[in-house]
Amino acid sequence: MCARAGRGIQVCVELDQLDRAIIRELVEDARATYAEIGQRVGLSAPAVKRRVDRLQEKGAIKGFTVRVDPAALGWTTEAYVELFCRGKTSPADIATAVARNPEVVSACTITGEADALLHIRATDMRHVEQVIERIAAEEFVVRTKSSIVLSRLVDTPLPTS
Repeated sequence: MCARAGRGIQVCVELDQLDRAIIRELVEDARATYAEIGQRVGLSAPAVKRRVDRLQEKGAIKGFTVRVDPAALGWTTEAYVELFCRGKTSPADIATAVARNPEVVSACTITGEADALLHIRATDMRHVEQVIERIAAEEFVVRTKSSIVLSRLVDTPLPTS
């Protein structure tokens, strides 16, 4: 498995089945103790800790966080927005511009006609429109194409296998 470490450096980490099992357990419940994880994967708590420390050091585990329901925080509307950019707009320029919008929860360069795909969360449709208007006003944006999410069918943090 390759992961991005600091400053965009990619580090490849060899993961065995136990490492993958530990990561699965942490994805499911980042608050689980090393003893609880160890019991589920067949290791002692100190062995789990050593592996987690190594996985963090190598960049395979970036941190521990909580998953929240965006709707519970008022972010009830989401959209995917394709960006079509002028000439040779760099990914860095796109990233800098869209990062100024906290409603953009992810942004990726993509293949196909569009140059980038943004995932936006907002409080309502008017809010989505305002975000798209701000992004479309960037000098490098030629046009945008939006799709509103009606319902989430699958939403997992990682593949389970």
